[in-house]
Parts: sequence; structure tokens; C-alpha cells
Amino acid sequence: MTTKYFVDKDSIVRQIWGKGDTILFIFVGASAEFALNKAVDWLYFTGRLPADPLGRLFSTVSYAREIVFSEEQSALRAINCINNIHSAVENSRGAKIPDWAYKDVLFMLIDYSIRSFELLERSLTLAEKQEVFHVFYRVGEYMKLKDLPSSFKNYKKMRQTHLQQDLYYGKYTEDLFIQYQQHLGFVRYCLLTETQNLICPYAVRQFLGFWRTSLLKPVIFFYKISRSIKIDWLLKQLILPPAYKKEIRSLDSFPA
Repeated sequence: MTTKYFVDKDSIVRQIWGKGDTILFIFVGASAEFALNKAVDWLYFTGRLPADPLGRLFSTVSYAREIVFSEEQSALRAINCINNIHSAVENSRGAKIPDWAYKDVLFMLIDYSIRSFELLERSLTLAEKQEVFHVFYRVGEYMKLKDLPSSFKNYKKMRQTHLQQDLYYGKYTEDLFIQYQQHLGFVRYCLLTETQNLICPYAVRQFLGFWRTSLLKPVIFFYKISRSIKIDWLLKQLILPPAYKKEIRSLDSFPA
């Protein structure tokens, strides 16, 4: 019997989520937008995010990759696990996470998946962008989110609306960036913010005061060359905290 996967084996989504540097760019962008989201207080409620922002990154990555690379039933169990975790937090706080906050996360994953791949690899075709949208639309469906965009075209409109309505620079934003700096150190923190400036939408960059072009823009060309001659691992050794090198290496292959 043919095994059914949540994401087809030849899907562009597997290519995007099968490379460590692409995944890191996705979550570098999301780390900026998470900090600005009006629902960021939910991420602070348990205290786990500010205590270990990088650990939370890899935890989130593991769930996303399990969905992308698993058989359909395993992927659905992962989505159900995410729902249960959120339900437990809601019960502890005595309130519901707003539906728009869930959609913001889905929209981020779609947008930064596309942005990261195009920055590091090549331009995606419209059909490939629609495939990225479709995969995360199905995730949203199984999470029972309401009023999801019915097409990639509608998604782009809703994404812009959410960027205009759901972001602001508040006390949690400031604190989270302080945590980033404390966990990364000054040099790596500068690399983080320059990468955010490189990949984030205009609305996010504007809130964070990124008024100039990222200093990393000319570096991307040389990074691509380093990958072609297999020395990009050396650059990652310099850029990433030593405590997370094992996790980073694990991202550079398709999970079984």
C-alpha cells in the first residue's frame, strides 16, 4: 500500500524545509515579527520564551518539520499536539488565544518560507508559492481556524491587513530583543538584526527602525558561493552559538 504523506515528496515545501539555512532565515524573520505581534503576551505567559528563545525556536522547528516530512497520520497527531499545548495554556490563563493570532503565525510561515528560499536559492513560480500556501492552509484547517483565505491571492491581501493591524512596538517587544542579545552575544545579535532587516516585510522593518539597507545584502552572494564549495558549515560555526551546533546540523538533511 502506498504511504500517504501530509506533504508530497516532490513538493517545493520539502525543499524549503529540508535545508538548515533556509529554516534559520524563516525563524530569524519570524523572531522579529513575533516580538511585534499584539498577542506576544501569550508567548510570555509561561515564561519559556524569554527564558530560552533559541530553545523555543528549535522546539517550533521540530513540530513544523514533523508536519512537513511525516506520514499524514503522524502529521495530524503533531497538529493535535500543538492544539493541546495551546489549550492547556488557555486553561491556565483563563482566556482564549485570539483566532487572528493563530492566523498571523500561519501567514508568517507562508511568507518567510517564500522569502527565505527566494533569498538563498531562486525565485519561486506562482504555482510553487500556491503550493506553500496550500500546505499551511491545510494546517490551519486541521487546527480548526475560521475564515482562512481561500486562495494565495486572498492570502496576500489578508497578510497585508494583518501586518497593518496586528503589529506594534511594546514592552514585550523591547524585552524580547534584550533576551535575544543576552542569549546571542553582541556580534551574533548584530547578525540577527541585520538578517531581520534583510528578510522582513517593510511594515516589520519600519516598526523596528530598520531604515537603511541591510549590511548583509552583498554578503549573501558570497554565502551562496561558500555553499557550492562546501564551506558554509564553517560560516555557521562562527555565526551560531556553540550550544546549538548539534541542532543546526540536524536541519541540513531531510528527516527519515
